[in-house]
Amino acid sequence: MSYVLTCPNCGVREVTDFGYGGEVSARPASRPTRRELNTYNYFRRNVAGVQREWWFHRSGCRVWFVAERDTTTNEVDWTALPAEAPGTNDPQTPEAAKAGGEGLRGKAGGERSETG
Repeated sequence: MSYVLTCPNCGVREVTDFGYGGEVSARPASRPTRRELNTYNYFRRNVAGVQREWWFHRSGCRVWFVAERDTTTNEVDWTALPAEAPGTNDPQTPEAAKAGGEGLRGKAGGERSETG
């Protein structure tokens, strides 16, 4: 089923312009155990309903953003840049490679490395 997402930078686009990055979840500590790392990588809540997700605008501004979407209807309640997402304390952005990206872009569209 196709639907549209609103990129915080570019506006409304077909979902095919984006890469899905998975559910928003807390990253483990800087030196996680194997169990913590496996839990982070492979276990998801996978709710049938509203959840927060990472999306990457691979055919546009190439920025990661957060969306709140109902997984049963694909209705998107809102999208926002990580620092502007409601009720969050700047969730960590996943690596661009997860969605086939080649790097990250800031708000102004300028290139920046994954380390800063």
